[in-house]
Amino acid sequence: MIIYHGSNVKVEKPAIIVQNRFLDFGFGFYTTTNKAQAENFAGKVFTRRGGSAIVNIYDIDEEVFAKLEVKKFKGADEEWLDFVADNRNGIYKGKKYDLIIGAVANDDVFQSLQLYMTGLYTKEQALTALKIKKLYDQYVFATEKALKYLKFTGYEEVRRR
Repeated sequence: MIIYHGSNVKVEKPAIIVQNRFLDFGFGFYTTTNKAQAENFAGKVFTRRGGSAIVNIYDIDEEVFAKLEVKKFKGADEEWLDFVADNRNGIYKGKKYDLIIGAVANDDVFQSLQLYMTGLYTKEQALTALKIKKLYDQYVFATEKALKYLKFTGYEEVRRR
């Protein structure tokens, strides 16, 4: 399976970097099967940090998932919403996974998530709002064990419009 990572640099050796902000699925190396999503993120990172807008390309054999502790969300359901809200609030204390697969709370989804996290939306309102959004996937490699199965195959510089 081919997956992508948007960045402002070439990332031949992925690493888990503890950041100063909380993300959807906690700390990890974030990837997607959607190249356009990776290109979009690469553009954002480039704008914030400089460098170049780069889409890194990796291959992973899905058979290795059986060797990992994997959490796969079926969609933006109640379980996903609670997991993302807890991670984004920095309060997730549940089970640790090697690989987490599920919808990304991108710019289109983030507003509904934010309204839920601040209490302006009930869980039901947030889930209803999420059902009409186009959701992209993310594969988050949350341990070194998981990262060792990623094979860097190349990169592409994103052309800026």
